[in-house]
Amino acid sequence: MTAGPVVAGLLAGYGIAIPVGAVGAHLVAVAARSPWRTGAGAALGIATADGLYALLAVLGGAALVPLLAPVAAPLRLASALVLVALAAHSAWRAVRAYRGGTAPGREFPPAPRRAFLAFLGITVLNPLTVLYFTALVLGGRPATGPAGAAAFVLAAFAASASWQLLLAGTGTLLGRTVTGPRGRLATALASSALIVALAVGVVV
Repeated sequence: MTAGPVVAGLLAGYGIAIPVGAVGAHLVAVAARSPWRTGAGAALGIATADGLYALLAVLGGAALVPLLAPVAAPLRLASALVLVALAAHSAWRAVRAYRGGTAPGREFPPAPRRAFLAFLGITVLNPLTVLYFTALVLGGRPATGPAGAAAFVLAAFAASASWQLLLAGTGTLLGRTVTGPRGRLATALASSALIVALAVGVVV
């Protein structure tokens, strides 16, 4: 096996992960008001979804495209609605924590496992991810044979995981920098507004 599938997988993983959308913004917001382990769990949930979609693409992407096309719009709408609901809940908790004199999100931070599952579910709702990987696989044929396919999928997962963990780390540092009650409230409300705007952009 050559390094071709690994390089292709890394490029594909970074290509889908680096453009920070609503999910990435929500990851930073969660990490900013939670322990590092929670942010890391959320980051790995996103990366796992990307890895699963990369696997589906190499196993049968061509067959999946016509099946996913009719449900792509409803799934994008569902994803946007979930993100808007999460943003509203985050803003409500931030206001409640501010009025109660506690740091937003610090009173009951989500467990790493719960954060992992939540972000896995949000990311899986985006069918464009598998279409993206399918286009790369069918266009470039980077993964030939079981070994090449496995290398492509693992590299895509590793690339996505490294970027999402970087976002989570950025959120953690932001949370430690903004320590005042008003600063945390402003950060939480600003991130919620950004998530809503990006989520609307998903369906507009």
